[in-house]
Amino acid sequence: MTDQAVDTDGVQMSGRTSAESQFLGRTRELKELRADIERAGLDTLSGRKAPRARVLLIAGRPGSGRTALAEELVRQVAERYPDGVLRARLSEPDGTPVPTERTARELLSALDLPTPPGAAEDDLAAALREALTDRRALLLLDDAADAGQVDALLPDTPDCLVVAVSQGPLTGISDVRPCTLGGLDTKSAVELLSRLTGSVRITVDPRAAEGLVEECQAQPTALTLAGGWLAARPKAAVADLAKQLRAEGDEGAPLGRVFRLVYASLPGPAARILRLLTLAPTGYVDPHTASALAGCSVSGARTTLDDLVAVGLLRTVDSPLPQYEVPGCLHPLLRDRIEAQDRPAELQLARARMLERTVRLLQSCRAITETDSPQAREKLLGMPRSLRFPSPRAAADWLSIRKPALLAAARLAVADGELDTLARRLMSQLVRAMVAHFGMQAAAPDLYGIHGLVLDVAERQDLPREQAAALLNLGDLDAQTGRTADALTRYRAALDAGRRANDPYATGRAMESVGGAHQELGDHDRAADWFGRALAERLARDERAEAARLYGRIATAHTYAGRYGEAQRHWRAAMAGYRKLGDVAAHARALSELARVQEYAGRPEESLRTCQEAIECARRAEDVRLQAALHLRLADTLDHLGDSTAALLHRKAAERMLGEEMQEGDTRDPAMEQDANACEIRNTSTED
Repeated sequence: MTDQAVDTDGVQMSGRTSAESQFLGRTRELKELRADIERAGLDTLSGRKAPRARVLLIAGRPGSGRTALAEELVRQVAERYPDGVLRARLSEPDGTPVPTERTARELLSALDLPTPPGAAEDDLAAALREALTDRRALLLLDDAADAGQVDALLPDTPDCLVVAVSQGPLTGISDVRPCTLGGLDTKSAVELLSRLTGSVRITVDPRAAEGLVEECQAQPTALTLAGGWLAARPKAAVADLAKQLRAEGDEGAPLGRVFRLVYASLPGPAARILRLLTLAPTGYVDPHTASALAGCSVSGARTTLDDLVAVGLLRTVDSPLPQYEVPGCLHPLLRDRIEAQDRPAELQLARARMLERTVRLLQSCRAITETDSPQAREKLLGMPRSLRFPSPRAAADWLSIRKPALLAAARLAVADGELDTLARRLMSQLVRAMVAHFGMQAAAPDLYGIHGLVLDVAERQDLPREQAAALLNLGDLDAQTGRTADALTRYRAALDAGRRANDPYATGRAMESVGGAHQELGDHDRAADWFGRALAERLARDERAEAARLYGRIATAHTYAGRYGEAQRHWRAAMAGYRKLGDVAAHARALSELARVQEYAGRPEESLRTCQEAIECARRAEDVRLQAALHLRLADTLDHLGDSTAALLHRKAAERMLGEEMQEGDTRDPAMEQDANACEIRNTSTED
């Protein structure tokens, strides 16, 4: 167990300085688990090599210390697995199973492996198993809801080990090694109380301490709550607490009885904040989230959170930023309190405040990257100081740490169905912040999920303009990952939505994207047809630059189809458009492509003249890379014409140009610049 690693169902204790000193008891269970790692499996006994990783199961009720035991086992055996430890939680705080697709994606990211946006669950799980085939790694799968979740992630190699934590058996996984937990041994349970309350009260009345352990059935979380209650009351005797618990009789489990006692002792505002924390996505909260949920100041929320940690109702999370977590075993108890004490309208207002605060933090997170924008700086300075980030690096760190909670907030907001306006604003700002800090390619896997949520809201609210934008973005990501047929379906749906919205931008872009998908699929006739339809839209709106570009796309489609005459005609139309616009660089590139088509058509002399004209045009545009490429093309053409001496001169000129550019350190990637605005969420409101 690391310094901050604690039982998901328990509560972190303070005042401990080493991993060994943090863990108490479970000596027998640890010995048996370590022995199970070495024990021969059923396949080995039958003379066959084990086909998959061994699974050790730690089963127990919430609050039994099952995660703490798993973490301690991992700490003790981690050195045997040089490729590291991978951790994943397989259930949400409310018990909802986490989709295997999301878990596999997170584990692949932890291995620094690519996770294609929109990839299917089976493909991601297979990619994870393949990645672990040549590794010796240890997987800790916490809070598994069923055997299927674990089975989908099992490595196909006996060199890996899987430690699964669950409430019950994982029926269906062969040769699983179960370890069922009860309470702690009495000595360890008393030591736990002593650490929390101080040794004096335990030493003066050891029998009372043992009685309290018995009332708590030696369950770690119940004992932690009891110890926190005593620590907050230095004058209370251990016997008094045991007596109060006995007075409640046998009603409910020990954890429930201790929780009711501790909860009843909280001030009203603290109890309310604690209940509302169960609304936080993923169960992780920071002072801003607590402040928004409760409608109080950030500093006041943090003080309350620290107070709840002191009595054992919260635990701190190992993070560079202040973060807290409600123990999973307390979620059902707090949910019962919410249903009894809070009206639905109050809870919905708390959710709305939380989403609004998240939107404003994301606005601040993005605005700090726009240092050249006076409007962004003015908007940033107009925000409260508590919402501002001191630097772009601090904003990026916050976004990285809070990303799982932010993505979960988007999912929950969309699932709620009653906060769609806030959900749309949240997703819009989340996309912009992630692109600003992480870049398009790195953020693509998460963006795919967000655009899917945008589409859900747009369809539910009948917003065809946003529906078209979401479909275009999803189609682009499908196309980038090779799912061209899926992309084509998205683009056609986007075209229908754009027409319903009477949105010329979406309609034109969808037409062009449909053409691009057909071209990728090798249907160049349809590609040229759809590019032509998009061109007609652009010409009707007198969008000359876009029209010139589309002439080039049509020419390319004709080139692929072998219709070189049509290709040359359209390249000349593109050149005419760029010439009128005064775009010398684009004119040079169009000339370059025309020369290529002329060469394909068997007209090397014409290609040679066009290429020389393109070089002169590229020189005026100061496009060194294009000049070098054209010199190389001229060299090839001259070789075909039998003039090897002139070809050699042009190759040397190209090498000289490229060498000079490398020395200048020009690392710009035009393709990346072109894609800078490829991902967007288009809202009818412009307030954000």
